[in-house]
Parts: sequence; structure tokens; C-alpha cells
Amino acid sequence: MNPKEITFITGNQHKADKLAQYLDFPIKHTKLDLDEIQSLDLEEIVEHKVRQAYAIIKGPALVEDTSLEFKALNGLPGPFIKFFVENMPFEDICQLPLNNTREAMAKSMFGYYDGKKLKIFTGSLKGQVAKKPAGENGFDWDKFFIPEGYQITRAQMDEKDYKKTHLQIKPFEELKDFVESL
Repeated sequence: MNPKEITFITGNQHKADKLAQYLDFPIKHTKLDLDEIQSLDLEEIVEHKVRQAYAIIKGPALVEDTSLEFKALNGLPGPFIKFFVENMPFEDICQLPLNNTREAMAKSMFGYYDGKKLKIFTGSLKGQVAKKPAGENGFDWDKFFIPEGYQITRAQMDEKDYKKTHLQIKPFEELKDFVESL
């Protein structure tokens, strides 16, 4: 199969451009309104989304979803982080971790499905929730996530460190190797 037949399901042009950059070839993308099932299991969400996308576009589909898990909240907000970011001030999100731990885990997952083959790719990065949001760079929860080994949020990082942590969260290499093997 030609990897260029894969359609990345996203309405975010920037996200599609970044993926094409890391894969080192242009990738089709389209926006679809997919069901957002309620689950704390990111893999379950990604599998549901990619199977639904395949059924709609009738061709090989690629989806992505992310999660930010707070240890003090037993993994919450997890995949629901986007709703927290959209509906709560970042200062309030920073106050959520309790029990004297601010530990967190950022995860990103891509799902591929072509009607026969389902493949899930996972990346993750340990870190902690900042006591208060900081920084002007990045997106969404970058303003309150401090990666392991750093004392600043991803939104405060220079381009080099931001990219380094981005590559830890996003499983681009594994995805690229798989797509090139098709």
C-alpha cells in the first residue's frame, strides 16, 4: 500500500503539518466529528476512533489522542484533559493534585486501521504538574506540565528542549517505521 493513501483524521492543520514533517512526506488529512467514548483507557478511545474513522472514509485511517494523568487523582483527568483545559482556568487545574504528589504522565497515542490491520503506537513522558501555569509557548497543558529532568514547564522551554520532549511524548519514529513498511 502507498502510505500516501492514509488519511490522518484531524481538523488541526498545524498538527497535520507536524505529522507530515516527522514522517517526511505529505499526509492527507480531514476533519471528522468522531464519537468521544467515555473511558480512562486511552487505547480504548483511540481504537474506537480509528475504527469509526475507517468506516466513514472507507480507507486507511490514522487518529491521535492524548492524555495527562495525575498520580494523585489515580490517573484523572487522563484523556479528559482536553475538557479540563477548555473549561477550567489553568490555575485551578494546577491545584487539583493532592496527597503531596504532583507526579503526572503525559501520553500520546496514534491508531492506524485499514480494515484488517489495527496498530497502536504509544509515547509517554513522566513529569509533574506545576504549582502555577507559566510560559507563553506550546499548546494546552504545556503551560502546567513540567517534564522529568526539567524545572520549567514545556511552555517555558526553548525550541530545542520543547522538540526533545515532544519527541518523547509522540511516538513518531515507531509510526514512521510502520508507515514506511506498508
